[in-house]
Amino acid sequence: MVEMVRLDLAEAIALCEQAAIGAGASEDAAVSLAASVVSAEARGIKSVGLSHFLDYLAALEDGRINGTAQPAISRPALAVYVSDAGGGIAHTGFDRVFGDFAKAARIFGVAIFAQRNAFTCGELGHFTSRLANEGLVAFAATNGPPVLAGAGSTKPVYCTNPLSFAAPVEGNVPLVIDQSSSATAFVSIREAAEQGREIPVGWALDSAGKPTTDPAAAMKGALLAFGGHRGANIALMVEVLAAGLSGANWSLDAPSFTEGGESPGTGLFVLAIEPKLIDPDFATRLAEQTNRLSADYRVHIPGVARGRAGMLAKALGLDIQADLVGRIAAYAERAQQA
Repeated sequence: MVEMVRLDLAEAIALCEQAAIGAGASEDAAVSLAASVVSAEARGIKSVGLSHFLDYLAALEDGRINGTAQPAISRPALAVYVSDAGGGIAHTGFDRVFGDFAKAARIFGVAIFAQRNAFTCGELGHFTSRLANEGLVAFAATNGPPVLAGAGSTKPVYCTNPLSFAAPVEGNVPLVIDQSSSATAFVSIREAAEQGREIPVGWALDSAGKPTTDPAAAMKGALLAFGGHRGANIALMVEVLAAGLSGANWSLDAPSFTEGGESPGTGLFVLAIEPKLIDPDFATRLAEQTNRLSADYRVHIPGVARGRAGMLAKALGLDIQADLVGRIAAYAERAQQA
């Protein structure tokens, strides 16, 4: 039986902050990173939660993340924010301008945040859901090192290239869509390899370009896009928004996020829209529509279950495998000894 440890959210965040500092992160980077991974864990998105946090800690140790990087942020237009993460995490620059960015969207109707030269950002919905909680409609896209085959290709040319969309819903948690362009997330393939499980047909190709159900072979080959060329086209769209507009590495040029000592130098694109300038009743109308879809047509509304899970975790805390807590705590002890 797997031993579990219960931590409340404040304890989990404090532990992760200290662990990040122990691995070489500055205080502000540690705060941003801890908030994002604990938020993902609390909402049940464990693939980019505390287990994924170990990837960040290893990357800090090995130099794939510059833990003391200070993002260079410029504002070439009143509603446009451009950040160079300097090889650091993706979250710090966004956190620094978040208040002004949201304010700009309210004033001008739209605002754009574009970032280059960052480590992969984990849960993309972390960025859009925060804006939706501020009453804004948000869209985000990000890229990373190549793991996904393009349309007609058998070699990886894109990352999983996720996109996220979020919108405020009156009287309820926001609508949040957060999905990769691949048939599954890379971390799901890696998890299957670690557990010795096969993966479904249609998820990946091996290094020879043949369909495979072996996750180890898939990690040496390429993931497949959802919906064939349609999903691959979405991956390309994400690539243009996240890497093209920001000046970040194209996925083909991005160093690995799991080995080596170079930053993948990825990009992030976030668009925020003030719906009240177009329709003052938007959030109310969206609440009525999502209620109708759910109640009358049994449509799954993305974000609801995860939002409620987050509220439950806030009240009851998180049950985390003791071994995982121990591995994170080992990094935190370094910060206390320094």
